[in-house]
Amino acid sequence: MRILLVDDNSTNLKLLTKLVGKLDSCEAVPFASPDAVLSALPELDFDIAIIDYQMPVYNGVELYTEIVRFEKYAEVPVIFVTADKDMTTRMAALNAGAIDFLTKPVNPVEFQARVQNIVSLARARRQLADQAEWLRREVERAVGELREREQEIIHRLTLAAGYKDPETARHTLRVASYSEAIAIELGLSPQLCHDIRLAAPMHDIGKVAMPDTVLLKQGRLTEAEYRQMQAHAEIGSDILGRSHSSLLQLASEIAASHHERWDGQGYPNRLSGTAIPISGRIVCIADNFDALTTERPYKPAWSFARTVEHILGRAGTQFDPDCVAAFERALPRIQAIMEQDRREQAEEAERAMAASPDRIPGERVA
Repeated sequence: MRILLVDDNSTNLKLLTKLVGKLDSCEAVPFASPDAVLSALPELDFDIAIIDYQMPVYNGVELYTEIVRFEKYAEVPVIFVTADKDMTTRMAALNAGAIDFLTKPVNPVEFQARVQNIVSLARARRQLADQAEWLRREVERAVGELREREQEIIHRLTLAAGYKDPETARHTLRVASYSEAIAIELGLSPQLCHDIRLAAPMHDIGKVAMPDTVLLKQGRLTEAEYRQMQAHAEIGSDILGRSHSSLLQLASEIAASHHERWDGQGYPNRLSGTAIPISGRIVCIADNFDALTTERPYKPAWSFARTVEHILGRAGTQFDPDCVAAFERALPRIQAIMEQDRREQAEEAERAMAASPDRIPGERVA
């Protein structure tokens, strides 16, 4: 336990230093002037301060007021030493944060009793602080482990959703990356941006309930099939919304709202404007961008420029204008994500061909 001693009288300082040395596990940190103390801050470490009230340049209260400007000293107990028994002086010291007083000349027995009590108090406070820090770390560890489990659940569900169609799995991951890029440019908190990336791959989880004749159809859907496919938003929300996990709740929110439109003409609930959750407004743009720039059985892939022009042109109707502006700012990052994904797909195709040299290009593997 380090005890700061400040007294401009060398005899008094030596006495205080000697008395501190008699306390169990205590070390004196003596200073002969307030200026010397201030020059040593904030690197100076101490657990208790014993300060003479009457000193030149700075009195004890003025010195302590300067010390506690540093947050690290805000909870340090302070004892003032004074020969002045005037109540005004003592009130000034109490208002500054004094926890006790020692009267000059200092009585060694009184010093031992008073300071030992405060040392015990400081030790108890330190133990509580250490326990609080330990508890904080344990809570953070538990929350981290829980979040890892949530991420694992989402990853496994994403794999399951893309089991019938590998391109669906890549689509969900691209949408997640695009969504995070838009969220960042929108100025959302880093934690929410990260959570949107984790939850976004679940936006189409409801398609697991779609019949293969609809989900894997090579061509445009009929009107009846399209209405049937629209049900995936509510189904996905229902699958995920029963969880108590905050991350899966966010995924449920995205599944339910990523086909809503800013003008209220979307589905399944015909929400409009800011009634649509921000996560859904973001993923709506990311999902549309990826759908348009990707080849589908019923259409060729659009160019990057044409797709961007399409999305910018629908700000205020299909898409939230603020999210569209964020999308536009995120375009360099989005283009880099898209190009990286295409390189990875090409590398995977090369590895597959190398592993099956006799396979005819385009031949379906049973």
